Parts: sequence; C-alpha cells; structure tokens
Amino acid sequence: MKRLHWLFLMMCLAVLPALQSCDDFDDGYSIGDFSYPNWATVRVTGNAFYLNSDTWGTLWPINTDMGWYQPVDGQRVVTVFNPIYDNYGEYDHAVKIERIWHALTKGVESLTAENEEEYGNDPVFIYKGDITISGGYMNIIFMQNLPKNSDTKHRISLVQRAEDAEVPLDEETGDDGYIHLELRYNDYDDLSGVRVAGLVSFNLKDLDITSETKGIKLKLNSEVNKEVEITFDKQSDNTDKASNLDFSKMQLK
Repeated sequence: MKRLHWLFLMMCLAVLPALQSCDDFDDGYSIGDFSYPNWATVRVTGNAFYLNSDTWGTLWPINTDMGWYQPVDGQRVVTVFNPIYDNYGEYDHAVKIERIWHALTKGVESLTAENEEEYGNDPVFIYKGDITISGGYMNIIFMQNLPKNSDTKHRISLVQRAEDAEVPLDEETGDDGYIHLELRYNDYDDLSGVRVAGLVSFNLKDLDITSETKGIKLKLNSEVNKEVEITFDKQSDNTDKASNLDFSKMQLK
C-alpha cells in the first residue's frame, strides 16, 4: 500500500504559519526552516537533555517553554525542529523543538517454547516503508486496532528464537548468515475497530552483529499479506522520514 504522505504535508502546513512570523537568523537558517519528522534518542545530562538524531547528529534544544516535557534517558522519539545554529558548543546543532512524540522503546527479547503464547502472533497493519533501521534501532510505525477496554494495552515485541541467537554462517548447511528476528503482536482478543497510529523502536545494539553478518531478516504476520519476511542487508542505515501521524492515543506495552 502507498504511505499516507498527505498526512505529513498537513502537519507541515499547520506548523508553517507560526514559524514564518519571525525574522531569519544570520547563519543561513530561517525560523521557517523546519526539519522533516525524524527519529532521535533522548539523552539526559544533569538537569537538561539533548537529542541524538539518527540523521542530524546531536541537537541541543534552546526552547525555554518546554517545562511540560519530562525527558527520559534512552527514550526514542520522533521530532520536528527548527535548526538555529550549527556547531553549537559540543553539539552539532542548536534547535527549537516544534513537535516531539515518544515511541515505545524496547529491546530484542528471547522467544522460547515456554513463552511463545505470551508474545502472541496476531496480524499487524504496516504500510510499506514504515519499518526502518537507523541509529542502531528498528523503527516501526503501524496502524493499531485499539482495544475496547481502555485499561488494556496490546503487546508488541521484537523477538529472537533461542536457537537463532548465534548467527549461522555455514553455507554448506544452507544457513544464510542473517540474524533472524520476528515481530510479534498480542491483541489479547480485544479489538475495537478504531485505528490509531502506533510507534515503536527496538534497540538492536545487543545483537551479535559481526563483520560477517549479512544483515537482518524479519518475519511478521501482516494483516494484508499474511506471513512475510523482510530482509535488511547490512549497509548504511536505511533511515526514512517518519510518517506524521497522531501517536498520542496508542495503547501499547
């Protein structure tokens, strides 16, 4: 399916009028120059925080009106910002944050015969291109079918079978040299039919990725295409612009 690029355009148009009301900065950035939505990791330092963007490097927020925001070290986010200065002290850029959305941030878990039911394998709805790898994370945007019970949260997990923990590299046996992972979803048979955008980022840094590893193969149960496998070859990060959706109503754990 085609991705909903028009939603991103709508957000850009909503933000633009407020940004264009200010003067330009001397170093080449305009107050109307705002980034595409992009993935970043929150880093807390003392009583402040900065963002480690997958595409822009380190970002120091100069906002003085973000007292509402509670940063959590290691939290993955999607953010839109106005770049203000380059090479700001020890940071790559100083920015004014315009939007920031928290992503559910998890690691890769071990799948065994004993816990397989716990992870489930219910179908998920993901638009083509909305699974990316960047900054050492697998980032996923999907359309969640919300639970009827407001106290329920669906479970989404990235798992590795215990027997696949070591990357197979023996071509004589037919092993392919990829790390094999599975995206698992458990909706607990509680679906409302109401769709909202879900946002999750999985830390891949603890995987046994070596110079001989060819990449990652991901299995998932797609609502549209049933059981599918997606291959990510080990190259440069395949960072894409994150879709602009309202992630405030997702119910995930």
